[in-house]
Amino acid sequence: MQLQEILYTQGFGTRRVCAGLVQQGFVQVYMPEQGLAPVTITQAAMEFVAEGLRFRVQGVDWPYAERAYLILDKPAGTECSQKPSTYPSIYTLLPSPLRLRPQKAAVQGVQAVGRLDQDTTGMLLLTDDGKFIHRMSSPKHHVPKVYEVTVKHPLDEKQVSKLLSGVVLDDDPKPVRAAACEAVSEFHLRMTLTEGKYHQVKRMVAAVSNRVEGLHRSSIGSVSLPADLPPGGWRWLNADEIVAVQTKV
Repeated sequence: MQLQEILYTQGFGTRRVCAGLVQQGFVQVYMPEQGLAPVTITQAAMEFVAEGLRFRVQGVDWPYAERAYLILDKPAGTECSQKPSTYPSIYTLLPSPLRLRPQKAAVQGVQAVGRLDQDTTGMLLLTDDGKFIHRMSSPKHHVPKVYEVTVKHPLDEKQVSKLLSGVVLDDDPKPVRAAACEAVSEFHLRMTLTEGKYHQVKRMVAAVSNRVEGLHRSSIGSVSLPADLPPGGWRWLNADEIVAVQTKV
């Protein structure tokens, strides 16, 4: 694949812009036979094997990725929307190429897999793989998601038991159950859900006469939010993690 085309697929601008980046000496490629240092390439049409390619654009290193799969530690006070109404968008936390990766759909770049409320923190996945988003969002898939819940009133065994056996929400007569639930401490509830109803954790906790004061998603599938990822930070998922976030545990 031509270097200018590789840059285009990775979100660095139009084909003309990508060709200009190369021709002006802003792109370096890590060549296995040239040692550890990247080599400046000025021929936009020069061809490379895209898979496994590492390159540097304007001083920033990038791996080639046919599809982007990211994990983000969502901070409080942000919205999972391209057009936020009140708070800053989570997409402002990402570098421009990830937001501009070309898509056949009207919206370009990576998209959040599901949403977290503006005051909810923790693990969020983003990708430009539409099939992955559909699979992760499908109620048939039942991917477990673990939430760390800070509650207003002291927890007791009765509340935990009700959450496990099922509570009725106001928009559905069918009881909704936590896949797992435990009182970690007097005001800390750890709850696992395999559904994705609107404000589900908050509504379930309210149904047992308590109130959510803080909500943090700590894991999806069998992948936990990395301890070294700061709020607002992101990183690429590796191949094993892409499989593991879809795993029922």
